Amino acid sequence: MNNERREFLKKAGLFGGALALNPLTSLATQGSETKGPQPAVDRTKGDLEVTILQTTDVHCQIHPHDELFWEDGKSVFRQTGGYAHLATYLKQERAKHEHSFLIDTGDMFQGSELSVKTTGEAMVPILNALDYDLYLPGNWEVVYYKKMMQHLLGSLHAPKVCANMYHDLGDGKRGELVFPAYHVWNVGGVKIGFLGYTDHLVPVRQSPNYSKGIIYTKPEENLAHYIDVLRNQEKCAAVMVIAHLGLSQQINLANLPEAEGVDYVLGGDTHERVRVPIQCKYAKVVEPGAFGSFVGKLTLKFRDGKLVHDLYDLVELEAAKYPADAAVAALVKANEAPFAASINEVIGYSKVALYRYFVIENTIDTMITDALRWRMPDVDLVLSNGFRFCPPRSTPDHTGNIPITSGYLFDMLPVDSPVRVAEATGAQILAWLEKELHNVFAEKASERFGGWVIKFNGMNVEFKAFAPKGQRVQKVTIGKKPLDPARVYRMSACERDGDPMDMLCRIKGVKNASNKPFSLHDVMRDYFKAKGPVSPKVRGNAKVLDAPQTLLTQVTGVPYEFR
Repeated sequence: MNNERREFLKKAGLFGGALALNPLTSLATQGSETKGPQPAVDRTKGDLEVTILQTTDVHCQIHPHDELFWEDGKSVFRQTGGYAHLATYLKQERAKHEHSFLIDTGDMFQGSELSVKTTGEAMVPILNALDYDLYLPGNWEVVYYKKMMQHLLGSLHAPKVCANMYHDLGDGKRGELVFPAYHVWNVGGVKIGFLGYTDHLVPVRQSPNYSKGIIYTKPEENLAHYIDVLRNQEKCAAVMVIAHLGLSQQINLANLPEAEGVDYVLGGDTHERVRVPIQCKYAKVVEPGAFGSFVGKLTLKFRDGKLVHDLYDLVELEAAKYPADAAVAALVKANEAPFAASINEVIGYSKVALYRYFVIENTIDTMITDALRWRMPDVDLVLSNGFRFCPPRSTPDHTGNIPITSGYLFDMLPVDSPVRVAEATGAQILAWLEKELHNVFAEKASERFGGWVIKFNGMNVEFKAFAPKGQRVQKVTIGKKPLDPARVYRMSACERDGDPMDMLCRIKGVKNASNKPFSLHDVMRDYFKAKGPVSPKVRGNAKVLDAPQTLLTQVTGVPYEFR
């Protein structure tokens, strides 16, 4: 055990495998109303108003950070988020309502150096201090493997739900659900049911080893059953599906006949900012951004126990508007203290803003592929996955450049994977490109994955996003020469935990694969030392022919825009 983690565990009281709360957590609730038994009041007669507050995809971003907004056709940055600032907003907002319910719909434990160095433990007391009422595991909750996921989520005070994660008994045999399928919030006899679903594609989207021991099923396999349970057995007046499927998948789900009886899908995963609920055939769908920059606020009005009105607002959590809550700020500082020197160490500089919001190309991944190509000059092309996580960074320091800290390196690449080199034919690369583009732009929402277009350096691709499946790629050049289907190309990317040696960045059947004795973090640190300050401007390595190059969402066919 390294000294930093030992010091953290001593301060947080975590030795012995039992997760004891940092004593500072009690400060967060001093002076607030306790949640003891309240006198029973019949709310089934007359008018009742309740408020549901939602965060999602915070990815361990505990401090205020730069956030990108798309306004008047250009990027604008403002400071948002931070758990201590979120705590202030929540206290203010919940004080306004007699009945409020706070949920987080996943990706709470992946995305920062603090989380990596404590395998998520540092996040538990912070989340508990915010007094959530319900949690849903996201696709990244398995990043520290099944047993640790159970420990971390089990250490949270509030209930957890998920109706499509089962224990794997071996040989494909499905055991019991890992978490309860649903939770019922009873407000004086008016019941609201919360039914949870996580993306069933986790074993494909994430490194395969992360989710070993878990079997995922499609939501529609038991959705109708649980709606029947909630409506007819539990007698719920409203049913909320809380989901971590991605906006496209959530829209698809809300259009399936199995979703009849659902009022809202409160979603997550793809970091989309739904400001006006998307009305689908059977339910409305929302998703409240990411990184703690936003809170979704849903107000429901009941009359004589029947839902009669709903109102939704996407609240921007401006850091300056909501000063940090002192108790939560102290808790954050105490948990981070053993690692602060490393997290705040400046390891490089950028001359341009760093971000990961555009579907086609982003400066963060340009920087990563530039670094890989610099470290691996003997390969034909390098690849980087189409990740969404990591908030922007646009604020310069005293040097006039934007500092890149060790902590920000972990924000960009929380998993420090070995670098792998392998060979593939041009025909393999072309087939893989078509498959990856289909994952992003499939006409059927149910066929879209949650990530962006794969990123690369050494290859140029022109494509049509909305062409038929298998016909999107229009032109490919590698090394300024047309792609030769018969030629063998040498490629580099990071290894995914659990992938066989004949797979690279989801390309199956690669040859002569080997892992290098250095990791992606090693490459980035060396690159910053040798080439900093860097200027990773997008270069049009991927060019879309039938959509804006500045595309900010893969969602189509509904009245929605990302801004």
